[in-house]
Amino acid sequence: MGKTHFHLNNIAKPKYIAKSGQPWTSTEVKQLKSMGGKVPTRVIGLKLQRPVAGVQAKAQEIGMSLKPINKSPRSKLK
Repeated sequence: MGKTHFHLNNIAKPKYIAKSGQPWTSTEVKQLKSMGGKVPTRVIGLKLQRPVAGVQAKAQEIGMSLKPINKSPRSKLK
């Protein structure tokens, strides 16, 4: 019997990381900039169909922080 070769290139990527390894478009970079610091990195990855590591790498490449922006505490009701 012959051996079956298993090629990763033939496997369909899950939709949530469908663009893994593909170049970023200017629209995607704009979306990343608008969501950065406001939306969790995992959610950004899901919305842009990119892996979290790819989102983090692109943010670092463009000099952007993904850390949440500190919000002032809610004022107490009197």
